[in-house]
Amino acid sequence: MTATLERPPTEAAPPRPEPVRWRAIAWTLPPLLLVLGFAVYPMARVLTESLDSGTGSGLDTWSGVLGSELFRTALWRTVQIAALSTLGCLVLGTFLALVLAFVPFAGSTVVGRLIDAVLSLPSFLITLAFTFLYGTAGAVNALITRITGDADGPLNFVGTPLGVIAAEITFFTPFVVRPLLAAFTQIPREQLDVAASLGASPLRVLRTVVMPEAWPALLAGGSLVLLLTLNEFGIVLFTGAKDVVTLPVLIYTRGIVTFDLPGAAVIATVQVALSLALYCTYRILFATLTGGSRAAVDDKS
Repeated sequence: MTATLERPPTEAAPPRPEPVRWRAIAWTLPPLLLVLGFAVYPMARVLTESLDSGTGSGLDTWSGVLGSELFRTALWRTVQIAALSTLGCLVLGTFLALVLAFVPFAGSTVVGRLIDAVLSLPSFLITLAFTFLYGTAGAVNALITRITGDADGPLNFVGTPLGVIAAEITFFTPFVVRPLLAAFTQIPREQLDVAASLGASPLRVLRTVVMPEAWPALLAGGSLVLLLTLNEFGIVLFTGAKDVVTLPVLIYTRGIVTFDLPGAAVIATVQVALSLALYCTYRILFATLTGGSRAAVDDKS
């Protein structure tokens, strides 16, 4: 009789708990603290300040500010200047980008470098140059009065909303030109040559080949310009447009000149809400456009 020795069944070892990814947490924590400290906390502080009515927390300050005629005028003026400036930048920037990308001429490289240089300059510097050229005592008026002999020059628009819009178009147009140039360089030259060889006119090539590829870049540049013009303060200040009151100017007046910090906080909160709403709209439109173009590419393939 033989006995078979069998090992007792061994129990499965309990699964080891996954090690905590301390390294990932260590890398995530510093930028998170920076965002909380430099972005979230100031906005939360502004929001709490806007709820201070002087006698306690409440919505009295909000109702007083939002119900004032000055705030409604400043809000409308801000949206109007931002929309018209963005439209002007889109038109002028698209024209300049098309010329620089598809119309060879001597000095195109220098013009491109000058456009890049404008991006590095502060807005008030461009505005001062704009004022020195087209202001009532500017170089253009001085030249016209010297030629015509009149006492005053014909240009007197710098201190008006039109002058602010013109100065913003001058400064912010490169923010549209640069992404468009980057998009145009991605278009295969052979595709343009084939379209032209098939008898397509330049306008048709532009409409059917060039612009469909440039829509995401155009949307990105236009959205950036709209955000920047919506929050622009320096250009309005340095043009000397005293009657042009925008939301940033009103925030400065309430917070620095009259020391109405709760009222300034209310307007600043509205300004942040407008900027965030605009950014979210841009992200949705950009995802829609890029998703549609990718779907079209997948269908063709």
